[in-house]
Amino acid sequence: MGIREEVYFEGGPHIGDLITNILIGLTVVGLPLTVGAIVRALWLRYRISDRRVSVTGGWRGRDRTDVIYSEVVKIVKVPRGIGAWGDMVITLRDGSRLELRAVPKFREIYDYIEERVIAKNPSYVGAKK
Repeated sequence: MGIREEVYFEGGPHIGDLITNILIGLTVVGLPLTVGAIVRALWLRYRISDRRVSVTGGWRGRDRTDVIYSEVVKIVKVPRGIGAWGDMVITLRDGSRLELRAVPKFREIYDYIEERVIAKNPSYVGAKK
């Protein structure tokens, strides 16, 4: 049996992202944003645990990306929706990036991820604001 993972957060994007983009979609220019928000609401799921960050998405939720904390070199967070939710970009050692869009409780989740990255990766400098 493997080591048990303790899940901190599991869920989809913030509902405010969907509502805001549906309202923007009432204009023809905003339709692509609305479609993107609907796809995220239907199939995007985040799972943040004490061992990794997992993102399941893509068409019908068929793509999954897992990131372990020791591979993270940078985390950037950007508030959205008057600060109710936010986006995060996690940069890995190999230069690849994992984007998390419309994350609920993004400040708390950012702090949680950063604590684990600091513990697992001594070379992490951090961009705490």
